[in-house]
Amino acid sequence: MKCIKIFNILFLIVSTISIWAEQNPNSDKPSKVTFKSGEKLIYKLHYGFINGGNATLTVDEQTFGNQKVFYAKAYAKTTGITNTLFPIEDSYESYFDKKTGLPYKAVRNISEGGYKYYSEDYFVHADTVVTNKKHGRKKVPVNTLDMVSSLYFLRNIDADTLKKGDVVNFTTWFADEIFPFYLRYKGKEIVTTKFGKVRCLRFDPVVEPGRIFKSEDDMSFWVTDDSNMIPVLIEFDLIVGSVKCELIEYKNIKSEIHWN
Repeated sequence: MKCIKIFNILFLIVSTISIWAEQNPNSDKPSKVTFKSGEKLIYKLHYGFINGGNATLTVDEQTFGNQKVFYAKAYAKTTGITNTLFPIEDSYESYFDKKTGLPYKAVRNISEGGYKYYSEDYFVHADTVVTNKKHGRKKVPVNTLDMVSSLYFLRNIDADTLKKGDVVNFTTWFADEIFPFYLRYKGKEIVTTKFGKVRCLRFDPVVEPGRIFKSEDDMSFWVTDDSNMIPVLIEFDLIVGSVKCELIEYKNIKSEIHWN
């Protein structure tokens, strides 16, 4: 189903922007924290002229084991006619270290039409393995992140080290598999949003053509070029149409965004 794939892509790109560990030797020690407990970001998904659904990203502080960690959740739900035709309600959760950004636990809980799936992954970074009750232990690359924690990990990286045209290789754990990705940094651009215009950093993930994309360059996303690095817009062209995901509401961000 196209709708399922669109929502999975939405999660993957909103929540899995990048891991720079191989490119940046200091990436395992973020120099700043660009978000705070209580932050909430809300997005609307448009399929052409149709409002397909909403997605929400939240982060709070919780206790995991005997230590304080960040707990982040990505949640998406279809609305309107899309929900009538094929209802989707998916959530992804991550418990990750406040200092390193590396995850301890990830939860995937999806409901797509009549299909339901729930799983929990536990990361043991010292052994470079992920443990899942259904699939056992699997070896993963060093500093592997889950979908949700990777977003917040990126937002703590010094973007000033990036140069236009840089291509970054990275991996993430998604849907019980290791996923390799390639990401192109395209430079700075002004993006028009419902709040006004804002200067952003643009990234173009290299996607796989032939299934739902026409070419490998059919997806772009923009994050604010400030101390928040908040994703404000995602656009991708599919064989059957175009999709846009835009920020429509935000609460409790750490620093003020300067809209023009």
